[in-house]
Amino acid sequence: RMAAAPPSYCFVAFPPCSKDGLVVFGKNSARPRDEVQEVVYFAAAAHDPGSKVECTYIEIEQVPKTHAVVLSRPSWLWGAEMGANEHGVCVANEAVVTREPASESEALLGMDLVRLGLERGATAKEALDVIVALLEEHGQGGNYYEDGSSCHTFQSAFLIVDRNEAWILETSGKYWAAEKITEGVKCICNQLSLTTKIDAEHPELRNYVKSQGWWNGDSDFNFSEVFSLADDHIACCSGRESLEKQGGDVSAQAMIDVLRDKDSGVCVDSESFLTTASIVSVLPQDPSFPCIHYFTGTPDPSRSIFKPFIFVDDVKLVPKVQSPSFGNDDPAKKIPRFQEKPDRRHELYKAHEWARSLLENDQDKGQKLMKIMLDLEKQGLEAMEDILSRTEILDPAEVMDLFYDCVDTELKFFK
Repeated sequence: RMAAAPPSYCFVAFPPCSKDGLVVFGKNSARPRDEVQEVVYFAAAAHDPGSKVECTYIEIEQVPKTHAVVLSRPSWLWGAEMGANEHGVCVANEAVVTREPASESEALLGMDLVRLGLERGATAKEALDVIVALLEEHGQGGNYYEDGSSCHTFQSAFLIVDRNEAWILETSGKYWAAEKITEGVKCICNQLSLTTKIDAEHPELRNYVKSQGWWNGDSDFNFSEVFSLADDHIACCSGRESLEKQGGDVSAQAMIDVLRDKDSGVCVDSESFLTTASIVSVLPQDPSFPCIHYFTGTPDPSRSIFKPFIFVDDVKLVPKVQSPSFGNDDPAKKIPRFQEKPDRRHELYKAHEWARSLLENDQDKGQKLMKIMLDLEKQGLEAMEDILSRTEILDPAEVMDLFYDCVDTELKFFK
């Protein structure tokens, strides 16, 4: 039996379930417990004709122009678990297991495709088109974990969102199907969820599954039934119910509350896996308002705080949530890979380790610290709500240092 995929959860809520014409996106990234995630920003860039881009395992053709992106990513790889671009597109990835074993040979990781979709797509649909074209050309495969002793491979599912619509894209090898969402609440987790409502698909998908004997061509074509392992299909999402209960009021805060919920299983904290980072994005349907992206940059959202980021020119970089770089000496870049594990902890991660031991050893002090942290988070959320309720256009200078200052303040509390 293939290793179970880590149970990450991604959500999107559209009006009428969400508040005031906002699209709200969220994801918990469940990964191996000791893996460090960093938050990194890359400015928009122009590239020379014929240039290449080195992804986690393979090099591919670069495009003439890439969009500015902010990513939350396991710091040993090139791609990302989740992130956003300057055009208000958000993408998150889920590892899934299908009846087709995922390839061990090094190709694009699902996480590379998240970043490529964001760098190259100005809308959700464009990002989807980018991802499926790259899948067709390069395939997906290679180790999902920084583990020299065994190769963990998965197929990929994606939640791709912009101010107007979302796409759920599920893949097996180079084959794929996608569903478009424009209202209500949707959750995807680490298993296939598409059934008979398919709005776009690989042109050869149905012929392929017929040739494999997985579908007879007569019954309704149900993507999950055709591609899931027999025993694998269970209703995945408890978080969705809590969002639906908000009754038209899903906000950034409501999404954060769902991501923090350990009882529902959405906030993973198990022997092998931990929610190593989280994101919540608020995308106003009115394009004159900015999109706001909140990142934790640290494990376990129930004891982390969500800090806002807004795309503006000259946004201030935040080295304190960036892992050290090992360049070409990185064991992830040398063949055979992952022969050792360097210390990838960034400054905020280390501060959180200290805070965690405080929470565990001195309940009283720990609780006080947590209360201060949550007050800080609340101030950030309120300031962002203020930005979204103004009539005048946002002055970029006001938010250039936004994420930097939030991380800085958080670190000061830990000192």
